[in-house]
Amino acid sequence: MTPTRAASRRHVYALATLLVALIAGLLTPGRATAASLQEVTGFGTNPGALRMFRYVPDGLPAGRPVVVALHGCTQNASGYGTGSGWLQLADRWGFSVVLPQQQTANNASSCFNWFQTGDIARGQGEAASVAQMVDRQLADVSADAARVYVTGLSAGGGMTAVMMAAYPEKFGSGGIVAGLPYGCAQAAGSPYVCMYVGATQTPKQWGDRVRAARPGYAGPWPTLIAFQGTADYTVKPVNMTDLTRQWTEVRGADQTADVSDSVAGYPHQVFRDAGGRAVVETYSVTGMGHGQPVDPGSGSEQCGSAGAYVLDVNLCAAYRMGRAWGLG
Repeated sequence: MTPTRAASRRHVYALATLLVALIAGLLTPGRATAASLQEVTGFGTNPGALRMFRYVPDGLPAGRPVVVALHGCTQNASGYGTGSGWLQLADRWGFSVVLPQQQTANNASSCFNWFQTGDIARGQGEAASVAQMVDRQLADVSADAARVYVTGLSAGGGMTAVMMAAYPEKFGSGGIVAGLPYGCAQAAGSPYVCMYVGATQTPKQWGDRVRAARPGYAGPWPTLIAFQGTADYTVKPVNMTDLTRQWTEVRGADQTADVSDSVAGYPHQVFRDAGGRAVVETYSVTGMGHGQPVDPGSGSEQCGSAGAYVLDVNLCAAYRMGRAWGLG
């Protein structure tokens, strides 16, 4: 049967459309679907009873970095991974993300228990569970064990400091957003005093708390990048000051910033050790409340999406961390 002229035109148009799509790479044969967040079970003894999620971009080669991203209270792995921008950057730069998730049976507000002695010691509780997730991820995706980083918001930031102190050999650096120094609840006598007032400790006392978490460890200790809103009334800005005191002391740097400038209009400082290496970096986000700084958009320095405790302040913390860590 001979096709009509109209049908013939439709056929030619369809072929042309297909050809354009193929040229554009939109319909490349064998093209994989977008990666998605996956839960991993059986990753270890899991003494902290946490859940493990991960994001691995399609086609990720072996030998790539890993970022461990710890959500804040009332959040979950998926929401934090997307909102913070870490999943977006994983696709852009090529690394995998491990996203631990708290369970309400452990904490009614889904906060990581950064203040509980049994969850912040090496080999115990939630700290040990997160360490087991790292080991599982390294094995499963053949990642680079020398390029593993840990970050988190609020209670997740407190747990980031825990991982840096209790498992320093696993992490090159930590990124703490609206978080707290290691051992702060114990030093202050209460997690709430720590959050709202801070703990009275000298830099050496702060450093001694970190060293006690990993007795006999000769280093190197992780470096620190910290972000804090000046209008945060949940975790007061004094906590970033104390984080700076703690980790400059651990890393052998003094308390005087070697760089004081501004990034995206916000005060930024860098503290270097005697060898000139940047060991602590801080961003004081003027006027920001309690949350993760993001800068939604498609620009090269933009990432994240605003939501509860994820705040659009024209600065994406994940991007700044990732650049400092050599991820992109």
